[in-house]
Amino acid sequence: MAIGATMHSFTVQLSDVDRGVYDELALRVARHPSETAAYMLTRILAYCLEYEEGIAFSEGVAATDEPAVLVRDLTGAVTVWIEVGAPDAARLHTGSMLGARAVVYTHRDPDKVAAAWTGKRIHRAEDVLLHSFEPGFVERMAEAVERRSTMTLTRTEDRVYVDLNGTAGESDITTRSAA
Repeated sequence: MAIGATMHSFTVQLSDVDRGVYDELALRVARHPSETAAYMLTRILAYCLEYEEGIAFSEGVAATDEPAVLVRDLTGAVTVWIEVGAPDAARLHTGSMLGARAVVYTHRDPDKVAAAWTGKRIHRAEDVLLHSFEPGFVERMAEAVERRSTMTLTRTEDRVYVDLNGTAGESDITTRSAA
């Protein structure tokens, strides 16, 4: 945990109908002083939407050689490299080489995020997926974040429904290739 980071606790009721994943998660998330609430919430959404055995948060914005979220197998090898926000092409290139899958979740304009990768080298770029939410969704939901939060997250047919501390919102999840 970075010095000066604020700890947040999230109790999440996860119902991912698209993947058949149903679980209750108890998450402790360190928010770095330079990290926005929207970025932190996007990390949490990415964690939940990619949830599987071996998933973990990295040190967040303080980690220079790891993504925001990653999945490791029982041997410790990275199987899924999960970036958040607007990572540069070099990070995606590295992640795609290290993991069987590399994905990005962004609360920003996906066209601008992808435009920054144009002409850059990304290993298996056609397999790297960029997931985005409707404009303003993450920012609106981030206003409801508290130090101790309760969240219900349901995904069905690539639409996410979130109730965060009594604030409800929904958004399509748009997916495109990094290529």
